[in-house]
Amino acid sequence: MTIRAVVKGVGHYLPERVVPNSELETMVDTTDEWIRTRSGIERRHFAADGENTSDLAIKAANAALKDAGLEADDIDAIVLATSTADFTFPSAATMVQAGLGMTQGFAFDVQAVCAGFVYALANANALVLSGQAKRVLVIGAETFSRILDFNDRATCVLFGDGAGALILEAEEGAGDNTDRGILACDLNSDGRFKDLLHVDGGVSTGDSGYLRMQGKEVFRHAIEKLAKTAHTSLDKVGLSGDDVDWIVPHQANIRIISGTAKKMGVSMDRVVVTVQDHGNTSAASIPLALSVGKSRGQIKEGDVVVTEAIGGGLAWGSVLLRW
Repeated sequence: MTIRAVVKGVGHYLPERVVPNSELETMVDTTDEWIRTRSGIERRHFAADGENTSDLAIKAANAALKDAGLEADDIDAIVLATSTADFTFPSAATMVQAGLGMTQGFAFDVQAVCAGFVYALANANALVLSGQAKRVLVIGAETFSRILDFNDRATCVLFGDGAGALILEAEEGAGDNTDRGILACDLNSDGRFKDLLHVDGGVSTGDSGYLRMQGKEVFRHAIEKLAKTAHTSLDKVGLSGDDVDWIVPHQANIRIISGTAKKMGVSMDRVVVTVQDHGNTSAASIPLALSVGKSRGQIKEGDVVVTEAIGGGLAWGSVLLRW
């Protein structure tokens, strides 16, 4: 008998405020054409004043619970990926736990920036396989608008706010690559590249700081590392790019998305793309795209899905699953 962590539901939430490129033209020295050409982004969502990361996460979690036909107390654990938690502590995950009315189980945050949801999925999968939890609510939620420097036109146009959630449940499988559920994970990091993408402040520095990025260098690392990690996960279970129904990548930049797909030998008609509507929502981008992809009718039961992401750290990784 082999236990697999199988997707039972998915959901997302986006703040009401939509910020098109034309609005940013009035805030910073940029143009709609410049943003679209370099990133593929047309609009993004910004959280309202007083609307925090945990608020977005709770709404996405409720959507996932509804999709799965479950209640909050059916969940054993919450793993929340975020770099923009409401407070230094407690974790945003425990605030979501309370907000859902979940009176048992446990909850914790994972911080791996844009790779956060991949890391959270891998951790949730381990909880299921080890028997620590039967059902895990995995969330990615961010309010990156709070750490943007609106004098830095190279970064402030790229990011947005949002949340996505996914529920994993333990099920028996045959133990081969025909099983539904998570089939393989691959996680990596290299702290030598910290300065390529970071926030120049934090609690121990006494200054909250702003996001800083060396875009050309991040781009250079991204395509190579994302394609490699995706192939590593596929190789673990004897699959190849030809077996992939959908790539659901971190939605950072359309050029990175298309470049990675090309390197993997997968055509863009098998890639779920939402970056034009949401911008880069960091740890929220993959679960957002999974939820949107399902709602569009793209992702169906039995499909082989590869998710991959890279973020500050540098941290990167992939998760291969059968929906």
